[in-house]
This record gives sequence, structure tokens and C-alpha cells, in this order.
Amino acid sequence: MPSIKIRDDLGRDLVFVHPPRRIVSLVPSDTYTLFALGAGDRVIGRTTWCELPAEAEAVPTVGGTKDVDVEAVLALGPDLVIANQEENTRPALERLAERTRVLVSLPRRVADGVAHVARLARVLGLADEPAAKELVRRGYELVRAAVEPAADAPRAFVPIWMDPLMTFNADTFGSDVLALAGVVNAFGDRLRLYPLAADLGKAAPKDAAGRDERYPRVTTEEIVTRAPALVLLPDEPHTFSAGDRAALAALDTPAARHGRIVDVSGKDLFWYGAWTIDALPRLRAQLAAVL
Repeated sequence: MPSIKIRDDLGRDLVFVHPPRRIVSLVPSDTYTLFALGAGDRVIGRTTWCELPAEAEAVPTVGGTKDVDVEAVLALGPDLVIANQEENTRPALERLAERTRVLVSLPRRVADGVAHVARLARVLGLADEPAAKELVRRGYELVRAAVEPAADAPRAFVPIWMDPLMTFNADTFGSDVLALAGVVNAFGDRLRLYPLAADLGKAAPKDAAGRDERYPRVTTEEIVTRAPALVLLPDEPHTFSAGDRAALAALDTPAARHGRIVDVSGKDLFWYGAWTIDALPRLRAQLAAVL
């Protein structure tokens, strides 16, 4: 078969003479997608966070997403490592790229996540297999059928950490999931400012110098001002305690007044790829029932 050329989300071209047979996945959602595409038997390494599907637990681990054991990965002899610019650390990925092919993704929209599934199917030589074709078809149909929320749609605040209190803006995958689920990100326009004092409104912001501005640290006063109709508490990356919930319930917001502080699956919000294709309708139904 002819060689396969793809471009990853860092703009790097990767060429494969044959579809890769030995894959290390450093991203839990990608591990799930590989199995969903029917390539689970090619996964020879995973992170300790790659726990789904259950069959993945039989695959050897190579550390966590943030502390990948580079030598352990290389010892497995992969012909492809699948990584994420946000999930994995740059030094580890640079070291791996010196020795093997590394495909780095960074989907910021649900459509990007579906395109990533299609890209993986192509590089794996599975694009014409019925199961993979159906998965990709369902993904694109989901995106085509989705309707962006109106300007007056309910606004949601989604904390991803409590100390410091953090959320995400519109230039993120999670925010696009919210939109396609029918709600507006209350902090969609909020940039993360530098230094920390500027983000908290206590100093003038300085040039961010290329740093990531998508995950602002916010104050409780800002939350009250933005008046979210919903507060959504994902179960990852932060585990919210009863005290966290009580603190958010004590704020003078429509969400607190109407008892709309809702637990949601962090995977449904943040796991791009095959997971999203089933998760988005589920999340949409959950939020519609609350509202």
C-alpha cells in the first residue's frame, strides 16, 4: 500500500510506509479511541491514567501523563507514540521525538476531536473498516446536527480547580462541548492574565509572552458578577469536596439560589475523540433535565 502522510497539531508531517503496529498512548482519551477503532491489540504501552476501556488495564504502563518514563516507552520499541500538547510535558515529548515518531494532538473543538479520530483511523490503515467508518460517521453527524446556543442561553461556570480557583475560556475543547450541549461558558471571554496578581485583579497585567491564556484564575466576586445559571462540578481533574460545594453554594448566583450546582463527568467534558461521540448527547440530556 502507498505510504501514509499525516500532519499533527504541532504542524509536523509524519510519514508511515506501513501502518504502525506498536503504539504507546500517553493520553487516556486516545487510548480509549484506539480500542474503539479496533486497534487495541496494537497498544503496547499506556499511562497509569489510561484505565478505559477495561481491556487497557492489561497493557504495561509507562508512568503518568505528566511524568512519562521516556526510557520505559523506548524500551517497548514503539513505531508510534500518541501524545497531547496539554496532557504531556514538552521535555518528555522532545526526547521521545528524537528516537521515534510522536503524533501530538491539541483539539480545541469537538469537530477537531472527530477529525483526530479520522486521522488515527487513516494512519492505522483502518479508515475503510466498517467499525471505524461508522464511528467517524457518527462523530461528524453529531457535529453537523449540533446547534450553537443562543446568546441568551443559560450560562455555566465550570471550575477545574479550587485553590487557586480556576476555569477555562472559549478557546478550549471543554468550552465547545458546553456550547454543543446547549449552554454558554460564563467565562468564555476571560483570558488568563500574568502575573498571578493581575489575574486576581490586584495588579496591571504584563505581556503573557506566548504563555497559555486559556485557563484563567478567577475570584468569587467575578463569579457573582457573571451570574451563572449553572455551576458544573466535573469529577476530574479536581475532586470537589463537600466544603468546595458549600463555598460555591454560598455565592449569590442564580445557580446557587435555584440549587443548580451539578456534578458532571469530567470525561464527558474533556475527553476528546471516540468518548465524546457518545458523551455529548448524554451531557446535553443531563443539562436539559436540570434546566
